[in-house]
Amino acid sequence: MIPRRFIPAAIGVVVATAVATAVFLPSATATSANAPHAADKATADAFGRIADDVLSRRTQALVEDRPKHRAPTAGSGAVKTRMSSEVARGEETAVSSLRSRKTRLRDLGEAYSDADTRVTVDKATVTNGKATVQVTEETTLTYKKLRGDEPSSTGFRTRYEMNLVSKRGGNWELTSIKSQENGPVAVNEPTVAKAAVVSDDGQTYPDGTPASTKYPAPAKPKAKNTGYDYAAMAAYAEKYWKNYNPAYRTFNGGGGDCTNFISQSLKAGGWQNVSGTTSDYRNWWYSGSQQTDSWVGANEWAWFTNSNKRAANLANVYQLDVGDILQVDFNRDGSKDHSMIVTYRSSAGIPYLTYHSTNTYRKSLASIIASYPDAVYFAYRT
Repeated sequence: MIPRRFIPAAIGVVVATAVATAVFLPSATATSANAPHAADKATADAFGRIADDVLSRRTQALVEDRPKHRAPTAGSGAVKTRMSSEVARGEETAVSSLRSRKTRLRDLGEAYSDADTRVTVDKATVTNGKATVQVTEETTLTYKKLRGDEPSSTGFRTRYEMNLVSKRGGNWELTSIKSQENGPVAVNEPTVAKAAVVSDDGQTYPDGTPASTKYPAPAKPKAKNTGYDYAAMAAYAEKYWKNYNPAYRTFNGGGGDCTNFISQSLKAGGWQNVSGTTSDYRNWWYSGSQQTDSWVGANEWAWFTNSNKRAANLANVYQLDVGDILQVDFNRDGSKDHSMIVTYRSSAGIPYLTYHSTNTYRKSLASIIASYPDAVYFAYRT
């Protein structure tokens, strides 16, 4: 049976930027040509300092001890960021929402003692006094030892597009900064979910049973001698969370790479292929030229897993253990939007998740729930 196809919902981002800033550049640099051209190094460095300043301030809003905001590291020289009134209002709202998230995290037993955000400019183009800039953010947050068994840190890598305009005197004003990822927001991004339109063909599919998010959860230890190597699954995911395995194709431009990534991890731990046509969700395999829908699609993976009894639904998300899978329907529209694998579990029963789109390492389940408290969660015991 050919399954219905869902288009994963796009998870929107509140446009946000830091306190009023402006980078001072020679006016000739800002308006030197009408034709599109790559920004010179000094201009690109200035753009990098703006992005670094903005994103670092978001990160610091989550740090419990509130260390002093460090000077941006992209390029050199002082930065005084300037932005449009719309972006400035958005940033004020964004930082406020992140501080509220910090409070929710603390209530869930999590906090960060330190953080570091670094920005790299990937591409910067200037046309008629307007700039489009692609940057990559890489952030590491240090877990505060509240229980004592937390991992040392969590990290993520994500891409943004910035738009700026040249103002009188050669100053650049930031007019937008938007995430280019289609997965869940990074921990230092505010959350705004867009409603998705889903067409249902009226057929019934093995969607599975949603899990409770209540903590603590009843004990549900993994069975021994299942034939799967869960440590190998976790090791694979933690090896390739930001530096992708070149042996596999990526799907970041076609709905996200998250389910492709968990399929790779499960394969590394012993999951066996089920042969058959690519469109039948009861099959699961990958080859050098194609793969089944269930290998890359969040809904199809769930249908495969439930129909083949490859993994059972857990009653509570906090029962997840290393090698288990968490899926999320962010906007409660009946379509699963994202897949993640557990690569660490604390003795206090907190799972930590690693995933692609946005590329993330050991993000706690508490952090996911704090960002999306109203989402529908599906937990799978592999």
